[in-house]
Amino acid sequence: MSTDLQTLGRAVKQAQYRHHRALDIRLSTVGTTLAQWDALRAIDRSPGASAHTLASATFQSDQAFGTLANRLFAQGLIERRPGRGRRIEHYLTERGVELLAAGHAVADEVLAASFAPLSDAERTMLLDLLLRIGDEQG
Repeated sequence: MSTDLQTLGRAVKQAQYRHHRALDIRLSTVGTTLAQWDALRAIDRSPGASAHTLASATFQSDQAFGTLANRLFAQGLIERRPGRGRRIEHYLTERGVELLAAGHAVADEVLAASFAPLSDAERTMLLDLLLRIGDEQG
């Protein structure tokens, strides 16, 4: 018996949509959005990264990330420093670090509830499978 690949693709998208919606709603309680928190997370993982690198890490266009980075800068959550040539490097401010940490706590709660129906072994298997097909795609 063969799995309907379109149904499988839709199930993955549906789970992603539920996660994004729940995270966006809950992150608003700590004063941020999913897009902003994800950008802070990317900057934390790669301090000094360029906007292009961070756009790729957050699945955004360069222009969309630039607009988002402008908002984060205006809110005092990130610093921008000149790098080599025309490159602008991005760093978290203390306030950005605090908001990122608050977001991590929210994300941990949301995702724990979402994945609660799965055993630890099933979560590990799901992660392994998603990483495998993600690696093959790009």
